[in-house]
Amino acid sequence: MAYVIGDSCVSCGTCAGECPVGAISEGDGKYVIDADTCIDCGTCAGTCPVGAIEG
Repeated sequence: MAYVIGDSCVSCGTCAGECPVGAISEGDGKYVIDADTCIDCGTCAGTCPVGAIEG
């Protein structure tokens, strides 16, 4: 199951820069993770400064 970015996202972009497969992009008001591309590595969750990403 792919990771999901919650509403507490502050759109800093840290997660997008750390994703090894480029599954994260800027969405409407927050960043979003493409579930089909996500490899469930958890790198994004570990880099999110506000803990907005859950797996």
